[in-house]
Amino acid sequence: MTALRRCGAVVIDLSSIGRGVPDLLVYGDTGFVLMEIKSARGRLTADQEFFHARVPVTVVHTVQEALTAVGVNAGC
Repeated sequence: MTALRRCGAVVIDLSSIGRGVPDLLVYGDTGFVLMEIKSARGRLTADQEFFHARVPVTVVHTVQEALTAVGVNAGC
């Protein structure tokens, strides 16, 4: 979240909602992106798979992937 905000994105933390809702709602140069943050070995839960099958969600594993998803670069 820090890197996204530092690069000018608006970030809303949705992680406390649970029930498959993605971790973040991010607004950047490409518009709104629902973003699920996973570690390198992280896997989607059954609730997340259900949600993601119905609504476009971008799953990211690194800061660079998150920045790219909203159209900003790490050198912002």
